Amino acid sequence: MSLFLQVVSVSKAIEEIRNLAVRCSGETIPLIEALHRILAEDVLADVDIPGFTRSVVDGYAVRSGDTTGSSDTIPSILPLRGSVAMGASVGDSLRSGECIYVPTGGILPEGADAVIMIEYTEKIGKEVLVKKPVAHGENVLLYNEDFSSGDAVCKKGRRLSPQDIGVLAAAGCIDVPVVTIPRIGILSTGNELVPVNIQPLPGQVRDVNSYVVASFVREQGCTPVIYGIVPDDRNALRSALSKAAAECDAVLISGGSSKDDRDMVAAIIRDMGEVLIHGIAIAPGKPTIIGRCGNKPVIGLPGHPASAFIVLVVIVRHLFAGMTGDRESRVRSVQARLDQNVPSSRGREDYVRVILHDGIATPLFGKSGLLNTLIKSHGIIRIPAESEGLETGTLVEVMVW
Repeated sequence: MSLFLQVVSVSKAIEEIRNLAVRCSGETIPLIEALHRILAEDVLADVDIPGFTRSVVDGYAVRSGDTTGSSDTIPSILPLRGSVAMGASVGDSLRSGECIYVPTGGILPEGADAVIMIEYTEKIGKEVLVKKPVAHGENVLLYNEDFSSGDAVCKKGRRLSPQDIGVLAAAGCIDVPVVTIPRIGILSTGNELVPVNIQPLPGQVRDVNSYVVASFVREQGCTPVIYGIVPDDRNALRSALSKAAAECDAVLISGGSSKDDRDMVAAIIRDMGEVLIHGIAIAPGKPTIIGRCGNKPVIGLPGHPASAFIVLVVIVRHLFAGMTGDRESRVRSVQARLDQNVPSSRGREDYVRVILHDGIATPLFGKSGLLNTLIKSHGIIRIPAESEGLETGTLVEVMVW
């Protein structure tokens, strides 16, 4: 039975593409190289963090009760017992009615329970005038308040930020277990395509999709592998797909996915594996193909760059998340109100490009093949399949580019 253009819902397409995703294997890399990689397993603290109670400001370690009622006009006067050196422990404990100077990060002397910032004090000889009261625990980071030894400091599936790298360093994780970066093969099909460095003749267009798709793939934390332009020739396409599927973890093919006699992408995928979906109730992007060759996902994208990009954002990103185990959405959304009506057809999800300004979303209507709407717009809004459109003033969720 032909699967060509038997349309399924967007939610069904996302479910199918998630099921296709095969989790990539793991590898261990140096901490300094781990930025933006996905953790393959939880990382545990090997020590208590911090390993001692310490000050978070430059100031004087005190017993908080000794500062009760302190003010500019009636300061508490405390004898200065000495100072704490960075990286050194403290010998004697602090007695009531005394203070000890402590730098930021310095260990809190035994007997002290707070630190008064130096800005609220005045040192006169061997005495310190405290001009503000402090509460118990103020300006102090307690022993193992951050993490206890054995706690998970970063969990599996987390995309590592610079902040995470710092936490891993504090936990003693010099070698980081991460998911291997997926390799995504990219093919562009069509006799009308020419390389971007060629001046197109009438009837020809430059290969935009290879670069749009590759950039999106890289943005999603994967490695694009571009196989170039493939003519509308069955043997050429079969050979290119076979090579890409053998060398990569998934393959994205743009073009050749509409219901036309000369288009053969779905037929070749079916011959080499299985077509699971050919046709999604989404506009733009209806003729999208989801299939596999062996255990390798193969996705057929529309030929128009704007349509292909919408399908990447709405559907294909879920494939990459499944392959890497990335638990964090890379699509940012904001709320805005429509400033005009947006019509739609019941039975399909429409994704309309919008311009954002001061919380207002202005629809940017245009033909699916236009490129300028991608760079003029700030994102897209979703019109549900059961809706016939959205009215002016409707609060919408904008998926921001």
